[in-house]
Amino acid sequence: MTQFSSAIKTVGVVKQGKKYFSLAEAQRALPLVKRIAADIQKSQASRLRIHAELSAGLSDLTPREQAILQTDFDRATERLERLIEELTQLGVDLKDPSRALLDFPAIHEGREVLLCWKADEESIGHWHEVGGGFAGRRPVCHLQN
Repeated sequence: MTQFSSAIKTVGVVKQGKKYFSLAEAQRALPLVKRIAADIQKSQASRLRIHAELSAGLSDLTPREQAILQTDFDRATERLERLIEELTQLGVDLKDPSRALLDFPAIHEGREVLLCWKADEESIGHWHEVGGGFAGRRPVCHLQN
């Protein structure tokens, strides 16, 4: 177990209205978060597809076809916003809807860090400093829960 894993093992806290996860808490939340993230990816893909259809076909589409596509786009956008709000209520931050890149705020050595997960990963295996972003990810030892 690394020094980081040991520190993250502590119970998550709520500080100034913000939820901070322990690594174990984030791992336990992951099954629900994965389902929401998959829906986010589908909604985002739908939005991008509809947007491309609207952009490419504006001159070829009838006003009725444009209106239908716009309504579909608006619905997909509303769904995406609802899904993002679900994550926000859980205390999870969405960084990229297409890749379903998410951060779970945590405390390490008295400072805020982010436990990082993206859709193609089985579990939370990385973290980064708040300003470090995806490129600054570092591995985390998995704890036995």
